[in-house]
Amino acid sequence: MKLDPVDISKSASASAAVFDALRKAIIEGRLAEGEPLRQDEIARHFRTSRLPVREAINRLEEHGLVRTQRFKGAVVAGLSADEAAEIFDFRALLEPEIIRDAVPRMPPELLAQARADFAAFDASKNPMEWGVLNRAFHDGLYSASRLTFFREAASGAMDRIDRYIRAQLVMSNGMERAGREHLAILEACEAGDARLASDLTRAHILEAKASLLAHFPAQAGT
Repeated sequence: MKLDPVDISKSASASAAVFDALRKAIIEGRLAEGEPLRQDEIARHFRTSRLPVREAINRLEEHGLVRTQRFKGAVVAGLSADEAAEIFDFRALLEPEIIRDAVPRMPPELLAQARADFAAFDASKNPMEWGVLNRAFHDGLYSASRLTFFREAASGAMDRIDRYIRAQLVMSNGMERAGREHLAILEACEAGDARLASDLTRAHILEAKASLLAHFPAQAGT
């Protein structure tokens, strides 16, 4: 099982630690769609009992990252093309409003970090980094927003779709396009133009949706 080794035997929150580790592995694609999550094996890996593992898996199911199959138990959840489209449409409603609210509250140090995050994404040649770097760029810009519930909902939507976005960037050679769109969003933020940043964010999400659906894995959600 491709999980980061963590000894949580003495942790006060073993369930949270297992949840975070499994969530990260699923989002990064190290746990593949349909892969079974065997409680005994995971408990041994983390040197804990089955109870926190079961609690973590239940939380992952609530987040839509895990589903229970008859005779198989808990497995890593997949998405259908229709589900993926719905998630992108949901993001296209939330994230433009988040960045619209964030732009007037972005301090110089946040914009400087966003510029560094953009440069790291644009320079990366390692597909395994792309999802993390993409997320860091967007999350950094959104962090100035006061719309806490919107941000939490958008983060959950990204959790569902992250591993597919990375695959889409690889299959469609989408890094150049994403880089151009990131730069335009960043420059709008630096100029203090909240409306433009919002419009560009919505267009960026819908472009990513179209690209993903054009390259969507046929087996997803089956």
